[in-house]
This record gives sequence, structure tokens and C-alpha cells, in this order.
Amino acid sequence: MKTFIIIGAINAFLAVALGAFGAHGLKDRLDAHYLDIWKTGVTYQMFHATGLLIIGLLLGKVPVSSLFSWSGWLMLAGIILFSGSLYILSLTKVGVLGAITPIGGVCFLAAWILIIVGAVKHL
Repeated sequence: MKTFIIIGAINAFLAVALGAFGAHGLKDRLDAHYLDIWKTGVTYQMFHATGLLIIGLLLGKVPVSSLFSWSGWLMLAGIILFSGSLYILSLTKVGVLGAITPIGGVCFLAAWILIIVGAVKHL
């Protein structure tokens, strides 16, 4: 429980910091296309940071559930792979990095499915 609340809060903090960095530090250094990619990374990081916080709260409410725990780890992996690849792509403009992004997206999808299954089973 505590672990996912901490990881979620750290990622929410990072999303705000990276969003501000993109808006102020990168606006004159990246063209609009790459700035939009950066913003997508920030948006998904914040959504899933919130998801991690929810998972932490759910784990405090239900008996220990591997469904919710796996969901949290998949969300963290998704943030790293999805948002991380978008940040690196924005800064380097190396298009092949875009091949990593969908793997992170699949992690996000699997995490949300596990929350659904866990909610049906435990709530």
C-alpha cells in the first residue's frame, strides 16, 4: 500500500516538474510536433501516477491482492516505457524510440484490466 502511494506521489511530482520544464524550458527549443509528444508523455504519466495512488488506497482496503499489486507494477513499467520513451524521443528526435512506446501502452492497458478484475473480485 505505502509503496504505491509513494511511487504515485513521486510520479505526480515528476509529471508536474516535467510539464513545467516542457512549457518553459523546451518551448523555444522544440518544434510544435515534439512539444506535443512531450505533453503526451506528461499527461499519461500524471494519469497513471493517479492510478498508482488509487492502487495504494485499494491495497489498504482489501486483503492483499496480487491483482492490485501487479497492476501497480505494470503502471510503473508503463510510465517508464511509454512516457520515458516519449521524453527521449522529443529530446533526441530518434524515431525508432517510438517502437518502445506501445509496449508501455500495453502495460497501462493490462494494469487497468487487473484493477477491473480485482474490483469485481474484492470490492
